[in-house]
Amino acid sequence: MSAAERLAQGIAKLGLSLDAATQERLLAYGALLMKWNKVYNLSAIRDENAMVDLHLLDSLAILPHVDFPAIADIGSGGGLPGIPLAICRPQMAVTLVETVGKKASFLQQVRIELGLPNLTVHNLRVENLKPAELFPAVISRAFASIEDFVTLTEHLAGPDGLWLAMKGVYPQEELAAMPKAFTLRNTHRLHVPGVDAERHLLFISRT
Repeated sequence: MSAAERLAQGIAKLGLSLDAATQERLLAYGALLMKWNKVYNLSAIRDENAMVDLHLLDSLAILPHVDFPAIADIGSGGGLPGIPLAICRPQMAVTLVETVGKKASFLQQVRIELGLPNLTVHNLRVENLKPAELFPAVISRAFASIEDFVTLTEHLAGPDGLWLAMKGVYPQEELAAMPKAFTLRNTHRLHVPGVDAERHLLFISRT
């Protein structure tokens, strides 16, 4: 099965409706990720099928739960989940924050090559980001523990801001260690086609 067929099948299983042009852009992003990965070591994944499942579909699984005017993706790495979100939600302003220079260079390259005007890349530590406007939502995938995630990004979220933590196994211990100023609002258990592992999306707010 080709990567295009695998992606289309996965999108259907997720119950999403993404047009052909959007799917092509997602595949173009996946191809750039695979190409740059050889030089820049953006991800441990080297296999095309695994790239579709563990990167593209893993990011797309959160799509039904993520619809904000703007969102910041912290510790974006190779652009996950921020770039798939920017491709699928052109009306949403997506900000990627990445400290590693070569990864940030890759993210800028993707923005240019795929023509994503709603995408902004910042190459700095998250504590040094001073946005002109606060974000309604901040997201991370494997950036840090929940405690570190909310503490390091508290200055980025608006008064009613939400923190979205993408996790594998339900992080009971991390939630127990979360500062009292924050509370778990909601949890979505995600089922990612082709991925035989637990996935959770946690929504956290100020208490």
